[in-house]
Amino acid sequence: MTALSSPALDPKPWLRASGRAVARDGRLAGALVALDVVPAAAFALGLTLTLVAYPSGLGAMAPGLALMIAAVALRGLLAHWAMVMGGRTARAVKTQVRDRVLAGLFAGRSAPLAAASEGVEALDGHYARFEPVRLAAMTAPLVLVGLAAFASPIAAGILLFTLIPFALGMALTGTAAAGESRRQFAALSTLSGLFLDRVRALPAVIAFQAETRVADEVARGAGELQRRTARVLRIAFLSSAVLEFFSALSVALVAVYCGFNLLRLLPFPAPETLDLGRAFFVLALAPEVYAPLRRLAAAYHDRQAAEAAVPTLAAACVEPDATVASALLLAREPAIRFEGLTIRHGLAAPVLEDFDLEVRPGQMVALTGPSGVGKSSLLHALIGLAPVTKGRILIEGRPLEEIGGLAGRVAWAGQAPMVVPGAVRDNIALARRHATADQVTAAAQAAGLTGDLERMLDERGGGLSGGELRRLGLARAFLKDSSILLLDEPTANLDREAEAAMIETIRRAAQGRTTLIATHSAAVAAVADRVVRL
Repeated sequence: MTALSSPALDPKPWLRASGRAVARDGRLAGALVALDVVPAAAFALGLTLTLVAYPSGLGAMAPGLALMIAAVALRGLLAHWAMVMGGRTARAVKTQVRDRVLAGLFAGRSAPLAAASEGVEALDGHYARFEPVRLAAMTAPLVLVGLAAFASPIAAGILLFTLIPFALGMALTGTAAAGESRRQFAALSTLSGLFLDRVRALPAVIAFQAETRVADEVARGAGELQRRTARVLRIAFLSSAVLEFFSALSVALVAVYCGFNLLRLLPFPAPETLDLGRAFFVLALAPEVYAPLRRLAAAYHDRQAAEAAVPTLAAACVEPDATVASALLLAREPAIRFEGLTIRHGLAAPVLEDFDLEVRPGQMVALTGPSGVGKSSLLHALIGLAPVTKGRILIEGRPLEEIGGLAGRVAWAGQAPMVVPGAVRDNIALARRHATADQVTAAAQAAGLTGDLERMLDERGGGLSGGELRRLGLARAFLKDSSILLLDEPTANLDREAEAAMIETIRRAAQGRTTLIATHSAAVAAVADRVVRL
């Protein structure tokens, strides 16, 4: 599957490929919507029989009334099951795409997270509503026109003829809506990226008293999004007006023809003479001919929203084949090689320059040196958190970019571990989704994290001290089932006794893994297979 990276590329193949795994459910939902023609025709027939039998009394009207009730019940059941199957299809596709977006984030893909999240939700309407009604819109009107032809070929011809401007109106407004939807989503992506960037830089913004300028930037971005959204809504209202006009016009033409035919007042000779039953049946079917197309028009914006989101989603996703290849590559202790690596943050001097290092499979390497020489940056480069300005990183002889990144497939403990609201146990288990309670407890004990694992934490780690937060990160690294272990200052701020216990734990955790440790500790360096001073 080829990812799209530009709005100029056609999003339709990406949407088809994303829905291929659940295509059966999607086709079933479409078939249920298309079967709506059966109760629609039955209701029109029941209404006609009831009207024709009205002079004969309630007994003669009973079959028509029973047919109408049965048609209404069947129509409700079909609509319900079509909605259920469409929702199931959309949920499965969104789950699959969301997993690929998360894999892309761990692989270092650059895409606005907020826009990617909105893009996943934009797929819902496409698969739950648009795709099912598209099949019905292609078949149901022709089937109903064919049924109308049995009663009145001329009225069926009127219905068929008026479908042409109806379809042209949908095509023209749909084309205009597509461009505006893409521009609206681009404005959303720009605004979300700007807002996230300014929030991250908030301390610097306050320090340099740039609050007013930043607020103006965000206001301009919000205003642009507002204008784009208003244009999309204007086109949506215009398209609804066009479709309602042609729908009402067609029904009016059929009504005029049937009425004048019944009264024998047609200004031209007609090859047919209608009775009340045939005329009313055609008139009752006429609105149903356009109902599938009106449902398609109502859901057309869902399609445009999904297509507008595809470039962002495709840029954020890691494709399944890349993920599988990388997982297979890391199934054993990999060799890691840094060739001519240069890491530079912005316009500052390089943190590392022309750095070479080869780490053999299963080797434990300690990176030492004074603060600021690039120990942490080297580890960050491996997981996509530091920019590689020059050179390359090879995993088992393959460039890092070929295998889709390592962030989601390494055991990592940094100096400032992320905390999510919830229990300590749940925070540790983030490293291994299906870990048992005993495995989580063992990892916590190995990292020296004592106390109640059911303690609740907020997003700032409230409830744990600084040392306990560092141990939380170590517990995650020990729990993670990975063949690469990266530790950044694992024994910082520990006393001699605690450091000795932690070193023994690290030594056991590093068995069967290729390990890189950034440290100032001579005791940690002493247990490493190799010490590299930067």
